[in-house]
Amino acid sequence: MKALTVRPGRAGSLEVTDVPEPGPELGEILVAGLALGVCGTDREIVAAEHGAAAVGRDRLVLGHESLGRVLEAPEGSGWTVGDLVVGVVRRPDPVPCGACARGRSDMCRNGRYTERGIQGVDGFGSERWRIEPDYAIRVDDSLGMLGVLVEPTSVVAKAWEQVELVGGRSWFEPESALVTGAGPVGLLAALLGVQRGLDVHVLDRVTDGPKPELVRALGATYHAEPVTEVMTALRPEIVLEATGASSVVVDVLSGTARYGVTCLLGVSPIGRPVRVDAGGVNREFVLENDALIGSVNANQEHFRTAATALADADRDWLDRLITRHVPFDRATEALEPEDGGIKTVIDL
Repeated sequence: MKALTVRPGRAGSLEVTDVPEPGPELGEILVAGLALGVCGTDREIVAAEHGAAAVGRDRLVLGHESLGRVLEAPEGSGWTVGDLVVGVVRRPDPVPCGACARGRSDMCRNGRYTERGIQGVDGFGSERWRIEPDYAIRVDDSLGMLGVLVEPTSVVAKAWEQVELVGGRSWFEPESALVTGAGPVGLLAALLGVQRGLDVHVLDRVTDGPKPELVRALGATYHAEPVTEVMTALRPEIVLEATGASSVVVDVLSGTARYGVTCLLGVSPIGRPVRVDAGGVNREFVLENDALIGSVNANQEHFRTAATALADADRDWLDRLITRHVPFDRATEALEPEDGGIKTVIDL
């Protein structure tokens, strides 16, 4: 069968190749791949900045944002032929650490986990793939191909969970939130904020194209002014930082409302120093009981929350997030950035 594969650590090795059918060691449920979302992590793997193949293998089947239909499922699994399904990405480490042993591999303490299509195990970028019943997430059939958005939505579902857990250490009834970055993660974070009934604001650099209108269509407010101006004007109670831009990260550290919670979702590049008034940041965080947290990955519950959130969302709005569809035989083109686009999906 055909699969999108790469040699981790070797730039320029991405290609659609013939690979063996997936073995039962990857799971009892056999799935026909329908779609594969592309994100920055995939581009890092292709650029040889990240990723690892399974032990004894030199190529990795790429792809962690999955969608497929069940072809075969064991009796008693709760799955039937034709069900829409996505796969959870991370698997617990073999030791396991305390978090993994309690079903929270997204919070793995020793880093020995594996991740489908990223670290140590093949992903979902193939004509057929397998998944274990415990890591298979059901998708509302009415979502159709939009179910490919479940994985990125699971990441922001976890971020919102973390914000609410941290806020819950005392009385916490926030009314406003700022999302920095209007890429797929930022827009999906805004969607879940609006679903929570919050006054949501989204900040990005562009002033035209689909992003501003998508934000407005949510009933949220779009900003393209400097970060410091927006923070001063809004004093948001919650900030979800989804750009990973070092200067933006620094600028959102100050200026939240008292008891503000800032959650970092974007991963910043190293080696780009910025000036920080550490004393000023410290003073504000201490005197206002503010909190700064990081959040990455997601577990099964976050995936289920994501699937529910998407099922409750406007289909037309979700469809407008996907600005480019690439056929499987030209899948390598999907890893090239799309100027002005939002989300690229490979049609398997």
